Amino acid sequence: MTNFMRVAMLTAVLAVPALPSVADDAAAGREPGRISVTGEGLVAAEPDMATITLGVTNEHREAQKAMAATSEAVQRILDRMAAMGIEPRDMQTRNLSLLPRWSDRSSGGRSQITGFEASNMVMVRVRDLSALGGILDAVITDGANNFDGLQFSVQDPAPLVSEARKQAVADAMARAGELAEAAGVELGPLIEMSEHGVARPRGMAMEMAAARADSVPVAAGEVSLQANVSMVFAIAD
Repeated sequence: MTNFMRVAMLTAVLAVPALPSVADDAAAGREPGRISVTGEGLVAAEPDMATITLGVTNEHREAQKAMAATSEAVQRILDRMAAMGIEPRDMQTRNLSLLPRWSDRSSGGRSQITGFEASNMVMVRVRDLSALGGILDAVITDGANNFDGLQFSVQDPAPLVSEARKQAVADAMARAGELAEAAGVELGPLIEMSEHGVARPRGMAMEMAAARADSVPVAAGEVSLQANVSMVFAIAD
């Protein structure tokens, strides 16, 4: 046997133990391969409730008169909304303030209080959207001069949240299957799953429509709820 043949045989024998095997991986405690994905679910629905924040702001040289004028106007607004079917549980004072107004310092003199600003903000939930335009028109007539937001929502979001979660899980499973197929492996069992909360994006306007011809025009549009999940699958042997 030539020296070349002896060297080749020795090299082959030494190389065999270096080849990895599944048994070696198991004995070494190595974790099996995994596929990690995220899934999203988005459900849109027509809103059936609106939340508005409105109020009254008045200025006067005397603090008591500024607050009195504001309080009288807010009471008229609350009484009007109650007469229009808004329940007491759906009306809540959010902010009540009385702030001084100061003179201009540009002349170099000392600033002095020249008057006061009284403000009262109320959050109102309107559960009958057909009445929303009329309510806005009425409270403006009664003295509301400060609006700080209008948000549409649904009174019972639980079914929408459930459907969004189901869609998110289905989306994640579909992505995992596509990745496994592309990689030429078989998708194994689910190892871990977690939810990243449910987001409620702002409503999207679809059309402008007034509840009454003389009321404030409002666009209810639609609202959507989004669920997000993370899932980890094992790669089957």
